[in-house]
Amino acid sequence: MRTIAALVLAAAVVYVPSQAVATTATVAATVSAAEPGAATVVPVQVTGAPEKRFNLIVMGDGYTESEQAKFGQDVDRHLNVMWSIEPFKSYRNYINVYRVDIVSGESGISCDPDLTSPRRTTPLSMGFWGRCNPGSVQRLITMDNGAANRYANLVAGTTSGNRQILALGNSGTYGGAGGSYATASGSNAMSALISPHELGHSLGGLQDEYDYYQRGEPGGAYSGGEPSSAHHTLLTEQQMREQQRKWWRWLGEPSESGGPIARYEGGLYATTGVWRPSQHSMMKTLGYYFDQVSREVMVRRITAKTAVVQDATPSGQPVGADRVLWVEPMRPVSHSLTTTWNVDGKDLPGDADTLDLRTLGLSPGTHTVKATVTDPTEFVRDPAVRAALTASRTWTVDTTLTTPPDGVEPGFTSSTPTGRPAGAEDVIYVETTHPAHTVPKVAWELDGERVGDGGTDLDLGELDLSPGTHQLTASLGGDTLTWTVDAVAPATGYELSEPLVRSGDTYVYNGPFSMRLTGDDDRDGYVVSESRVDGDGWFNYFGWPTSSELPWTFTEEGTVIDHLVYGKLPRGRHTVEYRSIDAAGNAGKAKSFTVTTIAPPPACTRTVTGAHRGPLTVTGGVTCLDGATVTGPVQVRAGASLVADGGRISGTLTASGAAELHLLGTRVDGALTADRTGTLTVVGAELRGAASLTRNTAPAVSGTTVKGALSCTGNTPAPADLGVPNRVTGAGGGQCRDLREGPRGGSYEAIQQLAQ
Repeated sequence: MRTIAALVLAAAVVYVPSQAVATTATVAATVSAAEPGAATVVPVQVTGAPEKRFNLIVMGDGYTESEQAKFGQDVDRHLNVMWSIEPFKSYRNYINVYRVDIVSGESGISCDPDLTSPRRTTPLSMGFWGRCNPGSVQRLITMDNGAANRYANLVAGTTSGNRQILALGNSGTYGGAGGSYATASGSNAMSALISPHELGHSLGGLQDEYDYYQRGEPGGAYSGGEPSSAHHTLLTEQQMREQQRKWWRWLGEPSESGGPIARYEGGLYATTGVWRPSQHSMMKTLGYYFDQVSREVMVRRITAKTAVVQDATPSGQPVGADRVLWVEPMRPVSHSLTTTWNVDGKDLPGDADTLDLRTLGLSPGTHTVKATVTDPTEFVRDPAVRAALTASRTWTVDTTLTTPPDGVEPGFTSSTPTGRPAGAEDVIYVETTHPAHTVPKVAWELDGERVGDGGTDLDLGELDLSPGTHQLTASLGGDTLTWTVDAVAPATGYELSEPLVRSGDTYVYNGPFSMRLTGDDDRDGYVVSESRVDGDGWFNYFGWPTSSELPWTFTEEGTVIDHLVYGKLPRGRHTVEYRSIDAAGNAGKAKSFTVTTIAPPPACTRTVTGAHRGPLTVTGGVTCLDGATVTGPVQVRAGASLVADGGRISGTLTASGAAELHLLGTRVDGALTADRTGTLTVVGAELRGAASLTRNTAPAVSGTTVKGALSCTGNTPAPADLGVPNRVTGAGGGQCRDLREGPRGGSYEAIQQLAQ
């Protein structure tokens, strides 16, 4: 038996400037002392002959010889992010990926980050500001397209018609461009998201959904006619339905990038007068997925780079009824294409890539046999696109003809790549030889046990694999193929900044907080982490826009970076889900935590620290006790405010008609009385005496220990614990009942009022 480790073996090709492709001896010399401009082609993923695939060629600029490993890591991150996004994830097998390692004499690219920065001499001449053009925009990275094309020509079998160039500049500054070729910075926190966005332009022909052209400057009103763009319109939803135009088939569907598919104003660099399908999708906001409208376009453009039927029994001449007919469809990762056979106008049952004519009992004479291959993807609703994803082959069968032996033995010709682990939900495929008188039956085994029906593909998702690593083999004739199946989902950890209080996965904050996600897997490869807030679209976790090492920061107004707002989160209760996707495409089960954000305390007009002996009366303004110890009673009069952060009040605390009272981690030894207080927040405090809360507006008592009696009456609404239970050991009831009995959380109304 012979074992096929890989059916497509591609050696690295090395380019030396002003020379032809190097010989093997030259390769070794180049690797040891590469001169600027030398290039090595490294096949990253080869799923078929370049002539039959869409070929993505990723090349680097501004990476010196010692930085080629860094370029490889940048490519790995960019690709794994792309494979986590539909439709790239499902149609990964339609794409060959080649990396072109180009040695630069200088590190970095020109005008990074501004026009006063150095101009660098690099093989692709990449630069920000459209290669240092003062009339351009800072984040626009362009290059010498002719040079890029020459390097792409090193990848044998690719042409301008079947390939896409993606060039990564050695930079940590945000930037990129889309057009005939796509560019992106290699190592910016968001750079791996620039790539699929720019491929949306270059490959999909999608338009920007930005409502501005120059950041920080509103785009104004759109003044043109109905856009040719599939994802922009002037039509209302009713007009789209009535005229059956634009995205009428998707209206009302939950968007893959959050919210429903509807009609949102802004796009094509205009703020008003033109509408897009989603609140935020990849063509509007980096980090989200393509919405269904753009995804359908991308499916069409990716599949258009290949043929639905890769090969088939020759159909130019009549064939005998004593043979096997076959077709070879394309093979998505997520599903199989459907093959329907029709004989003389009548469909046959089943779905197979082969048809043994001998089993049909055809009557003497000629017959017409047709095979139709269709992509059943749910990503497509437009019949025109569905038709483009459908192909057929037709044969005339003559029962008087005899098919001579062809000597072809059953064996494998290609397959799902064996060099990388397969995901637990993948559809694994093999392509076989095609003997005229034999239907090849593939023997599939998973961990030594037979699975499958002998066909040329196996849907791992239907096998309900147990967590762990599995071995899958396919055998035919003397050939055997082996895959490692990774059925271990990645784990995701989260880390939040210090809250006021917490209980398990429930947190309370009264100001900004940060979130760090860490994806971890049992195998090598970049792990993509994501989060979503309150069921909105999944958003790629890339750290913070200025540095992938910094955690994401949530604030009430958001943070403005380069004229864009990041991390805006209104006050209230929010559920944050998080998960990760590993290099094999396995998505971990989403987990969640809950965050309640409440109003921050007012700004201090007077601050007390250290020890304060004797009574303290707050008559006006905002008095802050910053870790202070007050050894007497404290009184807060009408209209005044007190903020106690930590520290201790040894006497009583009385507030009557106060504007605000915040007790944050503070110990009060005497009784607490709060009546008609505008804002009452008692979080993480320790109340050793009795507490009486009457006629206050939306009071919060959360994560607090109350050792005395607790009385709550006339508060509007009842006090809320914000999901973090209190420990109440004294007597009490009425409105305080929920505070005593654990994590009721308080009513939605109460939390919303706290958010005002």
